[in-house]
Amino acid sequence: MKTIFCLYRCISVAFIVFSVVSCGVKKSLKDQPQISQYETNVPERVQLNDSTYTLGDNFLRKNRQGLWELYVDGNPLELGLKTGKLTQELFNEQEDIFIKKIDELVPSKGYQNLLRKFLAWFNRKMYLNIDEEYKTELYGVSKYASPDYDYVAKPYQRVMYFHGAHDIGHALQDLALVGCSSFATWGNQSKDGKLIIGRNFDFYAGDAFAKNKIIAFVKPDDGNAFMSVTWGGMIGVVSGMNDKGLTVTINAGKSQFPLIAKTPVSLVTREILQYASNIEEAVAIAKKREVFVSESIFVGSASDKKAAIIEVSPNNFGVYDVENSSQLICANHFQSEAYANDKKNQKHILESHSQYRYERMTELLEETEKVSPTKAVEILRDREGLDEKQIGYGNEKALNQLLAHHGVVFQPEDLLVWVSSNPYQLGEFVAYDLNEIFGKEARPNNSIAQENLNIQKDPFLTTETYANYERYRELRTKVENAIRKETRLDQNILDELISLNPHFWEAYYLAGKYNYDRGYEAVALPYFLKAQTKEITTVPDEEKIAEYIRNIKRR
Repeated sequence: MKTIFCLYRCISVAFIVFSVVSCGVKKSLKDQPQISQYETNVPERVQLNDSTYTLGDNFLRKNRQGLWELYVDGNPLELGLKTGKLTQELFNEQEDIFIKKIDELVPSKGYQNLLRKFLAWFNRKMYLNIDEEYKTELYGVSKYASPDYDYVAKPYQRVMYFHGAHDIGHALQDLALVGCSSFATWGNQSKDGKLIIGRNFDFYAGDAFAKNKIIAFVKPDDGNAFMSVTWGGMIGVVSGMNDKGLTVTINAGKSQFPLIAKTPVSLVTREILQYASNIEEAVAIAKKREVFVSESIFVGSASDKKAAIIEVSPNNFGVYDVENSSQLICANHFQSEAYANDKKNQKHILESHSQYRYERMTELLEETEKVSPTKAVEILRDREGLDEKQIGYGNEKALNQLLAHHGVVFQPEDLLVWVSSNPYQLGEFVAYDLNEIFGKEARPNNSIAQENLNIQKDPFLTTETYANYERYRELRTKVENAIRKETRLDQNILDELISLNPHFWEAYYLAGKYNYDRGYEAVALPYFLKAQTKEITTVPDEEKIAEYIRNIKRR
C-alpha cells in the first residue's frame, strides 16, 4: 500500500507544478527528430513460419529455448523502423503488459488522468537530453506502437517515456522493482585467466513482462556492433556487449524521487556500447550525460582485461576501480570515494538487502577456486543466504530471488555471452559468439547460438520444492488481494502458504497481517513473532513487524 500512496502523492504534487509550467510541456510534446538526413531502405516483412520473420538480410526468430533473436543493421532511422516492423507484435504485447501494470498500481481513473499529465510534465526535458541519433531510432520504433494507448501519449513521446521506466521504477522508494547483482573475476581467479562477468537483472514488472525476452544483435552504420538482452520497444541497454569486448550492465542505486527526467540510464549505456572500446572511453561518455537517478554502470573490458564500476547520480559522479585484486562485486550501493560521505547511500547499506547480497557474492567467490562461465551461472542461481542459511525462496537477500528478468554471463576476450531462458535465470543459458554473428552473414533459418557451449537448466526446476514455490506465489497473490480488499480467507490457506515456504519471513508476516486487520490479534501475534525469527529482508520490514507486535501487546 505504501507503494501506491507514494505514487499518488508524487502524481498529485507534480500535477500542481504541471499547471504552473505547462509551457515547457507543450514544447516537448511537439518535438520531432530531424529524419530528413537519413535514407531508408526497409523492405516488406516476410513471415517464414509462426516464429521467423525477415526484412531482407535482417530477421527475428524464436529459438528452441523460447528466446527471440533479433538481427538489424543500418542507420538510426533504419534501425528503428526495422526493429519496430520485425518486433511489432512483441512490442505491442509489451505495451499491453506495461499499461496493465500501471492500471494495477493506479486503479483510479481520476488518478490515471493525473498520471498522464504527470508523465508529460515529468518528461518535459527528456528530449533535450537524448542524442538526435537515438531520438531518430525511437521515432522509427514508434511507428509500430499500438494505437490503443494514444490516450497516454503520442507514440513517439510514449516510446521515449517507456525508456525512463527503469529509472522511475527504482526512484519510487517503496516500489521494489529492482535489486540487481553483478560480479567479475579475472587473472588468477578465473579459468584460463580470462575476464568473466556474471549478472542478474532483477527488474520485476510481472511474469508476463519477462516472458518474451529479445536477444538483439545490432550492427549500426556508425560505431560498434553489439548485442543486448532487451524486450519489445526497448533500444536502450540494461545488459550487453559490443564487438570490441566491452560489456555494460546496470545496477540501481538509492535515489530520491527526481523532479525532472533527463537522460535514461539505458540510453547512456547504449551509447557506451556503441562508441566505447575500453573503460576510459566508457567513463568519458558517462561523464558527459546528465541522469536523473542513481545508478552503477558495471563495465567489463577485454582490452583492459578487468572491470570497473561507473557510479552516476544527478549530483555526483565516481569510478570504483579495484587495485591489487582480481575480482569486482556490485549490488545496489555505491563504493567509490565520491560517495564515501553520501548519507543516503550509507543508510541504504544499513537498511536494505544490498550489503547482504554483496557479502554472499564475496562468500561464494571465495569458495570458488577458478571461476568459469558454468561456475558463474551457479553463483547467479544461488538461493541460500550467508553461510548456506535457508532464508526462504523469493527472499531479496538471495542472489537468485526467483524473479529475475534475466541472468547473463560474459567472456569478453572471446566475445562469448550466455543468456538465461525462462523461468527466471533457471532455464538453459544459451551461448552466442559475436565473432560468428557479426563476422559472417547471419541467416534466419540457421541457429545463431553456439549450442555446444550452452549451460544446462537448473535441476531445481524439476523438484517438488520448486513446484511448492510456484504454488506459494499463487497463494501469496490470493492472500495479498484478500488483505487489500478486506475479503475473508479460510485459515487453511494461510497454513498452506507457510508450509510451502517455511523459511520465508514473508509467509508468516502475511498470515499475521491478515488476522490483525480482521481484529484477530491473538491469532496474529504468533505469526509476527515467528516472522521475527526468520531472515527478514530489510530494516524497514523488521520495524514494521516489531510495531505490530508492540501494538498487540499494548492492547
